[in-house]
Amino acid sequence: MPIKNFGKKTKLAKHGRRTKWAPIWAVLKKYGKGKRVHPSAMTRHKRHWRRTKLRVGPIKEIKKHLG
Repeated sequence: MPIKNFGKKTKLAKHGRRTKWAPIWAVLKKYGKGKRVHPSAMTRHKRHWRRTKLRVGPIKEIKKHLG
C-alpha cells in the first residue's frame, strides 16, 4: 500500500528539523564559557506543532489515465 501524502510528510519533516535547538558546543563558541544562554536563542525559526502551523496541504497527484 503506497504512502498517502508523501510530499506533505517530507515537507513537514524538513521544517521539523529546522526548529531544533543549537548544539551546546555552538552556543559556547558564539557566546563564550561564562555566558549562560539557552540553546534556542540561536535557532532562527521557532515553531511548535500547536502554536504555529505551516498550512501545508496534500500534494496534488497527476491522474494516471487520460479519460
